[in-house]
Amino acid sequence: MSEPELIVRFTDADAARELRGEARAGLTDQPKWLSPKWFYDAAGSNLFERITELPEYYQTRAEQQILQRRALEIAEITGAATLVELGSGSSEKTRLLLDALRKQQTLELFVPLDVSASALRAAVDSIALDYPELRVRGVVDDFTSGLGALQSNTARLVAFLGGTIGNLLPTERAGFFDSVRAALRPGEWLLLGTDLVKDPRRLVAAYDDAQGVTAEFNRNVLHVLNRELGADFAPGEFDHVALWNAEQEWIEMRLRARRPLRVRLAELALDVDFTAGEEIRTEISAKFRRDRVHDELAAAGFRLHRWWLDDAGDFALSLAVAA
Repeated sequence: MSEPELIVRFTDADAARELRGEARAGLTDQPKWLSPKWFYDAAGSNLFERITELPEYYQTRAEQQILQRRALEIAEITGAATLVELGSGSSEKTRLLLDALRKQQTLELFVPLDVSASALRAAVDSIALDYPELRVRGVVDDFTSGLGALQSNTARLVAFLGGTIGNLLPTERAGFFDSVRAALRPGEWLLLGTDLVKDPRRLVAAYDDAQGVTAEFNRNVLHVLNRELGADFAPGEFDHVALWNAEQEWIEMRLRARRPLRVRLAELALDVDFTAGEEIRTEISAKFRRDRVHDELAAAGFRLHRWWLDDAGDFALSLAVAA
């Protein structure tokens, strides 16, 4: 077994600097906002794992079903020698692709990329143990800026799963697709998971579950600010809000102040005032139609090659080729 690599391009100091900048920008803006990337400390990652198991949250199960059925077809079409997974987390779903590519006898290198060094180290070690013939090169970086990890001399398949693309605003998505396309050679591949537009009641329920796990996950960002920036948020003073924006076709998660509040962020020497009912937008989760996926990929220089759905038609997996 070859020793797995772990390349750190996004350090704890980088993360701290980025958090300070984004917290200042978002909490002094009107309306206020925070990036969803700050949900995912250890507690937030554990809460998200619980979310994926909730009856209301269908996305993980739907994507898993598609991958179970189509992984071998993906391997046959792409013949990939390098698999790059962006925002890999635990890489569990990627094992379906690894197994299929191993069966196809094309895979040489796996490159998982994630901002969490601890989560990535655990994933890299686990994959290296279970796939001893495979070279594994973990890269700690932000998927929106870490596309240097895609460099390889062999045929590449980039996987961006879980519907995470929906967390990017339209201009951010366009920039992301452009960056991936610029990193790939013609004939190389992008595998993309997208949640689809459906009954708004089901969408809202997926982000406002009956057990309140998503509400706890949403408020966790305030715990992160308290710990990392010396803030004195009282998370219990904020209500979790999930709503459907029909015009933009996305879910918005917000935190709504129950009463007038003043919050101090000591590390920023910043006081932030909230009126009763004032909200912080903490996440968007865009939902897609096939035409939108096709058009956004085409604008970046990709051709949509395959479009697969789960049985319920809730979720799509797209395979696109760099034109």
